Amino acid sequence: MNMMYESKLSARRWIAYDLPGNVGWIVWIVCLILLLTQGVTWFSLLALIPAFFMLVGVIELVSERIQKLDWVLPKARLYRGFGSLTLGGLLGIPVAAAGLIAAQGSICWRMLAGACLCALFAWLIFREYHPRKQESDKA
Repeated sequence: MNMMYESKLSARRWIAYDLPGNVGWIVWIVCLILLLTQGVTWFSLLALIPAFFMLVGVIELVSERIQKLDWVLPKARLYRGFGSLTLGGLLGIPVAAAGLIAAQGSICWRMLAGACLCALFAWLIFREYHPRKQESDKA
């Protein structure tokens, strides 16, 4: 049996978490594209790792939205969506910090901000999901 997770997060709070989280991963991806247009470096290659997890999460969340699964998700989809976004943001923080230490430019500050937003707000939604009571559990 596939464990289902449910969120009781209000629509207003969901939007308050969702918008800055979306800004975060978008900032990361835009900055990465800008870096790659300037040439491939160790930093731009390293920055692909958080971007991968962020994109996996975004693709999963779009798929969930299409299937109208926003509030009730199987465990695998929850982790693939909000879990991947949270992980991507968390990985982005030390990657951006490494870029700052290696003086890769001011773009690293934007990437750090984007990673922090992505990690924080994806996690805030992720933590609101709890195992859903099964019909047999309610009796």
